[in-house]
Amino acid sequence: MEYRGHELSANVSMLFTELPYPERFAAAAQAGFRVVESWWPFAVPDPSTAEVDDFVRTVSAAGVSLGALNFYGGDIPGGERGVASHPDRQEQLTANVRVMVRIAERTGCRLFNLLYGQLDDRWSRDEQEKTATAAIGAAASAVATVDGTVLIEPLTKGLNGRYPLLTADDVLRLLSGPLRDIDNLSLLFDTFHLGSNGVDLLATASTVPVAHVQLADSPGRGEPGSGALPIDATLDALKAAGYEGVVACEYKPTTDTLESLGWIS
Repeated sequence: MEYRGHELSANVSMLFTELPYPERFAAAAQAGFRVVESWWPFAVPDPSTAEVDDFVRTVSAAGVSLGALNFYGGDIPGGERGVASHPDRQEQLTANVRVMVRIAERTGCRLFNLLYGQLDDRWSRDEQEKTATAAIGAAASAVATVDGTVLIEPLTKGLNGRYPLLTADDVLRLLSGPLRDIDNLSLLFDTFHLGSNGVDLLATASTVPVAHVQLADSPGRGEPGSGALPIDATLDALKAAGYEGVVACEYKPTTDTLESLGWIS
């Protein structure tokens, strides 16, 4: 499935939620997607071998490629947005990285989104940044063994409390500063999060190298056309800048998922 010259993928954590999670992969394939992605699909950072086996079999049986996968991000439904910056969660993340590499080896997934984590008053901001950069570096080193890239994502200010990465510049400060010696790191360009925070999508798309793109409109985080963002122009700017990767549909359908795909033509 393509749109404006970009291959589209389906984020099955947000699309096809009318169905149980394991059935969404086949539904995405039936809708025309050849690539899917997902948030961390397990309740814990280090699921059992049987759980991982079931996940890998589900992807394979659907006949789709796993294009991107989130690292464990804590209690996402409960409001957490990552654990990388939290000194007391590093054992969880270390265990999670090991599982992620095993999944990558079996699925061919090569893009991995690592959420930074919200600021916590138990530690100084400097200590949390040092913890996060060490964790990001360790994750990047681990997935480098499978030619993987760690993605760093700004998130919407209004949704995520004290999450410190709000703009592309916030991420680039890390990538050009304490993480400058690590090659397999990149900004995750999410139109909803960046656009909601007032980032100039066209200028960023034209000037900032990105390894992955996620698509949703704003306000509302619905499908393109449900909000006010310049989605088509942004995708054209990415194309003109040389972006050749997949563009993921990571939106909340304003209707059922299949009907929400009507913007693709």
